Amino acid sequence: MTDSNKMTINLALFGMTQSGKSNAGNILLGSTDFHSSLAPGSVTQGCSLGRSCHLHGFMHRAGQEITLQVQVLDTPGYPHSRLSKDHVKQEVKEALARHFGQKGLHLALLVQRADVPLCEQEASSPVHMIQELLGQAWKNYTAILFTHAEKIAEAGLNENEYLREASNTLLTLLNSIQHRYIFQYKKGNSLKEQRMKILERIVEFIRENCYQVLTFE
Repeated sequence: MTDSNKMTINLALFGMTQSGKSNAGNILLGSTDFHSSLAPGSVTQGCSLGRSCHLHGFMHRAGQEITLQVQVLDTPGYPHSRLSKDHVKQEVKEALARHFGQKGLHLALLVQRADVPLCEQEASSPVHMIQELLGQAWKNYTAILFTHAEKIAEAGLNENEYLREASNTLLTLLNSIQHRYIFQYKKGNSLKEQRMKILERIVEFIRENCYQVLTFE
């Protein structure tokens, strides 16, 4: 297989404690690389990188079948229940440089629970960290991943109705990042189907961005 038939996408997960980052990372990788559990405090204590197996024939480009590999950087919740904001920020900054320094980051995923309203004070911490670490171009390399999206259906809403009733803080953020968002459901689809749908959406965002990356040299 030549390099032209292979594509690796680099992703980083950001979000508040118990937003579902590590579980989302496991779904993206199709594995259990990241420890994920319900806890009264922050579970993830440091950054870690996971790599998926190769997904053969995932997509086609210029008439050729492309094999996809996914790399995901899981990061501690921000703010964290045990670690200071400065510590978490420095940890993530070093991890971005170490893992994506030259190869670059395709997309930062801000993980947000769909069943928890996004208020200005809550949103400011992870969004500000993304802005600081990714720089002025952060808006072009950020998408929101809504976890626990099955709660939307349980409330009798579809995705469009949910977004119409969203807080001004969330709507403003979505406008800033050109309405790049994905809903992750726990019920209904198998994990494989769920994973493929999310990855297809992510690759669509990356394609719209002309496969550009952010480097951290």
